[in-house]
Amino acid sequence: MKNPTNKIAWVVFAFLAIGVGLYPLVYAYFGRQFGILLSKNAELLSNTVWNIGFYGHITFGGLALMTGWSQFSEKIRSKNLKLHRNLGKFYVFTVLISGLCGVYIAFFATGGFITSLGFFCLGVVWLYTTLRAYTAIRSKDLTLHQGMMIYSYAACFAAVTLRIWLPLLTIVFGAFLPAYKIVAWLCWIPNIIFAFFWIRKKGIVLV
Repeated sequence: MKNPTNKIAWVVFAFLAIGVGLYPLVYAYFGRQFGILLSKNAELLSNTVWNIGFYGHITFGGLALMTGWSQFSEKIRSKNLKLHRNLGKFYVFTVLISGLCGVYIAFFATGGFITSLGFFCLGVVWLYTTLRAYTAIRSKDLTLHQGMMIYSYAACFAAVTLRIWLPLLTIVFGAFLPAYKIVAWLCWIPNIIFAFFWIRKKGIVLV
């Protein structure tokens, strides 16, 4: 019999992934008068390339978040391997677009160099681990594939942890800007650390 606690944790995990994955729809409703766009100047908001980067990042990032969690479902993997593979390919595709867009828009992040560097590093880690996971499975290295997918989705899940940390830090500091500078790092580094220990617990050895 499965541990009820693990089952609850899995449901919460999937709920957060899907819920935050749908978050970009809020921008479609509120337009420019919402979220991080409120901190951007008119010149940047009128920049076509930046707009492509921003909306490409949040749209495909949302799709990655909503589909990536399924890769950890043993039920899907064991009962429908073809679906698992197709969802995995779709996840890689969405990560490539969202990750590249994310790396680009990181240079324009609110808060300056510290924030930009944090989000830039996140984008690089996300792209690298995802591509390593993909090349590993192409080479039939299942162990490396599993480990890198854990790291990849830990980076992807930064979209969730950012939205948990940011309001809390904003309350603590009483201002958005210092909170955002910290969350640019806090949203993903603990996730990667968690992934490291999860990989160790599963006995996965990465070389």
